[in-house]
Amino acid sequence: MGFSLTWGVLKVINIAHGAMVMLGAYAAYFLFTRFGLDPFGSIPFAMAALFLLGYVLQRFVINRVMGHGIFMTLVLTFGVSLFLVDVALILFSGDYRSITPSYAGQGMRLGDVVIPFQLLGVAVIGLLLVFALNSFLSRSKLGRAIRATALNRQSAQLVGVDIHRVYALTFGIGAAMAGAAGALLSTIITITPVMGETFIGKSFVVATLGGLGTVNGALVGGLLLGLAESFGASIVGSSYQAAIGYLILVAVLVLRPEGVLGKKFFAEA
Repeated sequence: MGFSLTWGVLKVINIAHGAMVMLGAYAAYFLFTRFGLDPFGSIPFAMAALFLLGYVLQRFVINRVMGHGIFMTLVLTFGVSLFLVDVALILFSGDYRSITPSYAGQGMRLGDVVIPFQLLGVAVIGLLLVFALNSFLSRSKLGRAIRATALNRQSAQLVGVDIHRVYALTFGIGAAMAGAAGALLSTIITITPVMGETFIGKSFVVATLGGLGTVNGALVGGLLLGLAESFGASIVGSSYQAAIGYLILVAVLVLRPEGVLGKKFFAEA
């Protein structure tokens, strides 16, 4: 959601989004190991920290190159990603870390199927975040300003929208979503400084598949990618799982560049 929102509103492909996911996971890890806070309970703290980072980063760094084209922002966010990963390696080392809450290994049984509580929590909270962000963009004054800026920047300025503030807030919200994703992922995968590299590729596919700038599109794109990878892996093997996602990306770009729920002008932009 955060990657798609940033791309759709700011026209910035945030390569550092994966590194921000990693920082969210480390935030959850240290809150769990130092203070005993459940990883799901650490989500608000991870979101707040990443929002502040994203806001400052866009306001004082990325905003300076946005007028020079999408290629410059791509290079800049790639550099930011390298910087954040290297800082994480220096501070945390390359050791593999994991979170094992008290309910790890337990689950809810539905017939012959057992759904782990960790996966169930990730799914439920993920859906709640989709609903919350969608409601914010649809019903709040700031959310409508973000949508207006995405639709037509010049018209938004004419009616009094401070687009530079909107850009910084949008980037901050995108970073906060990355922080939430990292905290959620910390419960089910190993935490390393380079863990975000996998998810930046998936973010590309999900954002393109669902449609840029739409929260519902990110949800649909994520579900479609997950189903395609799962069924594809069962047919051709798990070693081709990543390739399936990128084949879907190529097919969408050729057949429907605006995505499943996206608008044509987003693709053209």
